[in-house]
Amino acid sequence: MTVYDISALLYLVSAVLFIFSIRGLSSPETARQGNMLGIIGMAIAAGTTLFLVKDFLDPATLGLIAGGIVIGGGIGALLAQRAPMTAMPQMVGMFNALGGMASMLAGLAAFFAPAAFGLLNAEGLISPRSLVEMSLSVTIGAITFSGSVIAALKLNGSIPGKPILLPLRHILNLLIFLGLIGLTVALAMSDGAQSGGGMLLIWIACLALVAGITLVIPIGGADMPVVISMLNSYSGWAAAALGFTLSNFALIVVGAIVGASGAILSYIMCRAMNRSFISVIAGGFGASDGAAAAHGGGADDRPVKIGSADDAAFILKNSAKVIIVPGYGMAVAQAQHALKEMGDKLKAEGVEVLYAIHPVAGRMPGHMNVLLAEAQVPYDEIFEMDDINSQFKQADVAFVIGANDVTNPGAKDDPTSPIYGMPVLEVWNAGTVMFVKRSLASGYAGVQNELFFNDNTMMLLADAKKMAEDIVKAL
Repeated sequence: MTVYDISALLYLVSAVLFIFSIRGLSSPETARQGNMLGIIGMAIAAGTTLFLVKDFLDPATLGLIAGGIVIGGGIGALLAQRAPMTAMPQMVGMFNALGGMASMLAGLAAFFAPAAFGLLNAEGLISPRSLVEMSLSVTIGAITFSGSVIAALKLNGSIPGKPILLPLRHILNLLIFLGLIGLTVALAMSDGAQSGGGMLLIWIACLALVAGITLVIPIGGADMPVVISMLNSYSGWAAAALGFTLSNFALIVVGAIVGASGAILSYIMCRAMNRSFISVIAGGFGASDGAAAAHGGGADDRPVKIGSADDAAFILKNSAKVIIVPGYGMAVAQAQHALKEMGDKLKAEGVEVLYAIHPVAGRMPGHMNVLLAEAQVPYDEIFEMDDINSQFKQADVAFVIGANDVTNPGAKDDPTSPIYGMPVLEVWNAGTVMFVKRSLASGYAGVQNELFFNDNTMMLLADAKKMAEDIVKAL
C-alpha cells in the first residue's frame, strides 16, 4: 500500500467521523460526543496532510505551522473561555469570518505560489479550471469574511441591529455579481500572473469583500439567526472550492458537509419563519422601505397591567400547567439558572412545567437550547414551536422571559407588520401571560408587541434574572 493509498484511507476515515459528528450535533443528548468525533476527525485530516501528503515539508516549516497552531489555538481557547454565553452569537459570527478569511488567503497564496501547491501544468502555467476554482474560493471566502464581521458587529450592538437600507441596493448587488462573473472569466482566460491575472484576483477579492457588506448590512431583526447559519454554509463552500484547487479530498468532503448542513438548516429556519430564503438574504425583517418606520420601536403610552414578583409567584403556585418561553432577554440577563430553579420550585408544588423554544429565538440557531442545557433543564421538558403551540390553550400561565418578536400576535393578525406571516408561539392562548422585560420597548426586529396590552397579560418590568430570583424567594 502506497503513501497515497494510506492518506486517501485516512481522509475517508476523517470524512466519516465528520458525518457522524454532524449527526451527533443534531441532538443535545449526543452533542458532546458529536463534538469529540469532529475533533478527532480534524486531527486525523490535519495530521495526514502534514506528515503524509506534504512529505516535502522541512522542520523549519513544520515549526512555523506548529507555532501558528499553538498561538491561534491559544487565542481561540482564551476567547472562548472568557466570552459570556450572551456573546456566543457574535463569537460564532467571528469564527465564520476567520474560516472565510482562511479560504480567501489560501486561494490567493495558491495563485501567487502555484509551484508550492503543484498547480503548474507542463507549460508552467495554471490551468483555467484551477483559476476558476481559486476565484470561487476567494470570492466565497471574502463574502463570508466581510459578511460575518458585519453580522458580528450587529449582534454586538457596535452597529445598529435594524436594517440599514442602501440606495438601489438590489441593483448594486446585481452589478457586483456580474462584475465577479466577468472578472472570473477574464482570469480563466489569462495565463496567470504574467498577464495581470494577479491583479484580476485581487480585484475579485476586493469586490467580494464589498458584496459581503452589501448583502448583510440590510438584514436585521429576527432574520439574524438565518444569516449566521447561511454564512456558516458559505464558509463550507469556500473550503470545498479550495479543496478542488488543491486536490485535497478532506477539504472537499468537509467543506461540502459544512456547506450543505448550513444551507439545510437555513432552509428549515426560513420555513419555520414562513419566509422565502431569497427574501431573507435580499433584505430581512423590516427591510422594506418605510415598513420599520411605520412600526417604530419606541415605547407605547397605552395602559398595561403591571405585576410584581409576589403576584407572579401566587398565580404560578396555584397553576396546574406553566409553559416557559425563553428569549434573548434571558440570555442578556443570564437568567437561565434562576429560571431553572423557579421551574424546580413549581414542580415541587405539583405544577407541570414545560419550555417552549422558537426556531429563531435568540441571535443564533439553537441559542435557547444551549442556555437551557447549561442550566441542566431536562431535555424531555423542552419542546419546539410546532410541538407545543397547541398546548398553550390548556396552560394556566405562559411565562415569557425576554422573547419579544417570537411571541408577537401581529405576526398572525396584522398584515402591515414587517413580521406578518412568521409563525410565532401563541402564548396569548394561555389563561395568563406573564411577560418579563425591562421596558415596553420593541424587540430586535423593531416591531411593537401588541401582546403587552392584552387583558390577560401581566408585565413584570425588571431585569430577567432578578425577577426570576424574586419569584423563587416568593415561592
